[in-house]
Amino acid sequence: MPTIEDRINQLGITLEKVPTPVATYVPVKTAGNLVYTSGNDCRVGGVLKYTGKLGRDLTIEQGYDASRQVMINILSALKEHLGELDRIKQVVKMLAFVNSADGFVEQPFVINGASDLLVEVFGDKGRHARSAISANELPFDTPVEIELIVEI
Repeated sequence: MPTIEDRINQLGITLEKVPTPVATYVPVKTAGNLVYTSGNDCRVGGVLKYTGKLGRDLTIEQGYDASRQVMINILSALKEHLGELDRIKQVVKMLAFVNSADGFVEQPFVINGASDLLVEVFGDKGRHARSAISANELPFDTPVEIELIVEI
């Protein structure tokens, strides 16, 4: 039976080393059988893949790609914290923020990039509850920030 990491490799995804937090927090915290991630952005190699607001600077397709990258970064953090992604029993809840221009109301379509990736990687165990919320600003001008809760 292929592992979750085999599936990630089949999708051509590379998990990066998790950067040191820029403020006073930890990237991942376990409480009982739930694992919580801090907010993640769309960095690749330490540089934001995209910056700006959806509906002004970025298209929905670019936002979708940004949220997919955020989820890759979350999977990297979970892998580093748990040792093996196969320890994840199911994805429980996603909280997502979209850096939105005034009048932009298509946050769910942006965040589908992250949600679709979870289903690609975990199958039905990747289906989750979710909130996709507009934000007028996000740290470092990232277009998307996402937190995730998984059960182990």
